[in-house]
Amino acid sequence: MTILVLILCILLLVALITWVKVNAFLAFIIVALVAGCCFGMPFTMVIASINKGLGDTLGSVAIIIVLGAMLGKLVAESGAAQRIAHFMHDLFGARYVSYAMALTGFIVGIPLYYNVGFILLVPIIFSVAYSYRLPLLYVGMPMLTALSVMHGFLPPHPSPMTLISVFHADVIKTFGYGLIIAIPAIIIAGPIFSATLKKVGPNVFQFANSLVSLPADELPGIINSIFSSLLPVVLIGVAYLLPVLFGEAHFVKNVASWLAEPIIAMLVTIIISTYTLGLRKGKPLAKIMDGYVCAVKDIAMVLLIIGSAGALKQVFVDGHLSDALAGMLMNSTIHPLLLAWLATACLRLCLGSATVAGITAAGVLFPIAHHAAINTNLLVLAIGAGSLFGSHVNDTAFWLCKEYFRLSVKQTLGSWTVMESLVAVIGLAGVLLLDFCFK
Repeated sequence: MTILVLILCILLLVALITWVKVNAFLAFIIVALVAGCCFGMPFTMVIASINKGLGDTLGSVAIIIVLGAMLGKLVAESGAAQRIAHFMHDLFGARYVSYAMALTGFIVGIPLYYNVGFILLVPIIFSVAYSYRLPLLYVGMPMLTALSVMHGFLPPHPSPMTLISVFHADVIKTFGYGLIIAIPAIIIAGPIFSATLKKVGPNVFQFANSLVSLPADELPGIINSIFSSLLPVVLIGVAYLLPVLFGEAHFVKNVASWLAEPIIAMLVTIIISTYTLGLRKGKPLAKIMDGYVCAVKDIAMVLLIIGSAGALKQVFVDGHLSDALAGMLMNSTIHPLLLAWLATACLRLCLGSATVAGITAAGVLFPIAHHAAINTNLLVLAIGAGSLFGSHVNDTAFWLCKEYFRLSVKQTLGSWTVMESLVAVIGLAGVLLLDFCFK
């Protein structure tokens, strides 16, 4: 009965979000209430579980996600991403422009959420394709691939950070393993796959009148742009290297543990970037702060969805679903990482949103981290890879790609959907390979 309740709750969640078009936050709360009652929990205990799950989940990731949104807004409005894009193109040349665009998406995708990065970089894609008379999707798909991979695989993005919190994974190790998997995924699904798309979609010259970008004299310098975008990664990397270079002295360990905290890395980055990308360029502090307020408004619903998914997860735990599900999983012959990927991929196909699919899978797969001999860092990446599989008509990113590039549904399925599925399958292969190497 417990497993049946789980299946019915997932189906109800899918139906509410996909067919009835209920807001995801409300859908999670409704399903959490229904699940608790079906598990036979007292109503007061159901409410307590919802409050605990929402509070615990947001308490561990809210600050990082908010700071990440602020940094993304600053990188976008300052022109830092635009400067990086044009620099990468000049560095690689027209022959390797697809690799330049992939590298740009990789760098910019660290602080930027996918939708923000997409809106920001699409004009740059058009501009580069127009200037060098290259096919639009050939130039653009590698960049979108990198943005998507960074959003699905690596912290400080919402889904990976939530998964790291739920499964008590290590941020640094997850980021490191994620990079190892992300690079070949981006290259294969980006530049290599985009070479097959040269004749897909309209001609870039149809977009000539709509190309908009900041004037070159208003853009920050390239060193400033890259430094500000990558500073969180640099700080966490320094934290990892300090004990290796200077030993295990008490002071060194304290500094390293302080810098290794994603909250500290993001906060230090925000403080420095507020000056380097804002005040130093002559922007009033009040205007920069207004931008930060807008950034938080943009991700408010994301935070609520993450919190409500945590509430559903807590109801599953308190309803003793973990014990029943763990017994079933322990008897399964499917590798737990493959099982995690398959479950998340199914949720992605049903729910559309990669973030919602990932954090929903966290609640369903929670027992795996405790009852199976599994590397939780790789479990986070397996779920992240599965959350990117098969993006189609119920995913907002699918329609962003279709409308901005003026593709037909068939063309979008053959380009965007195939690319996302390639990334997911390559990600799974990378996770299983790393798991084999660690044994």
